[in-house]
Amino acid sequence: GPLLTPSQSLDGAGGRRSGYITIGYRGSYTIGREAQADAKFRRVARITVCGKTALAKEVFGETLNESRDPDRPPERYTARYYLKFNFLEQAFDRLSEAGFRMAACSSTGTCAFGPEQGGPADDKIWTSYTEYVFCRD
Repeated sequence: GPLLTPSQSLDGAGGRRSGYITIGYRGSYTIGREAQADAKFRRVARITVCGKTALAKEVFGETLNESRDPDRPPERYTARYYLKFNFLEQAFDRLSEAGFRMAACSSTGTCAFGPEQGGPADDKIWTSYTEYVFCRD
C-alpha cells in the first residue's frame, strides 16, 4: 500500500483517527498606570497537552514530553503531557498539518498581585490560563 506520513496514521477501519487534543498554557502579564503602553507579557513557560496518547504522539512526535505520564496506553486519555518547545504557533502548525481544526477556546484571568498584596507600587500582575480545543473528524 501507499506510504503514510505520521499525520495520516490509520484507525482500525482504515481511516484517519478522529479525536480531540487540548492545548493549554499559563501566562502572566503586568499592567502599569498607562495600561496600553506599558503592558509587559512574559513568554509561555510550558504548553500542556491533553488527549489520547496515540493522537498526541502522532501530532507532536519527539517534541512531546511524556515524563509525567510514562507508559500510558495508546487509546487512553492523559492531561499530563507537555511540549518541549514554547511557541503556540508551532503547536498550532503541527495540529493543522495533521488535519486538526480549532473547535473552541477558553481563557481566564485574575489579578494575582497588586500594591495591596506586596506587588510593585503602580503595577498589577495578572495571571491567565488559556485552552484551545482541536478536533479531527
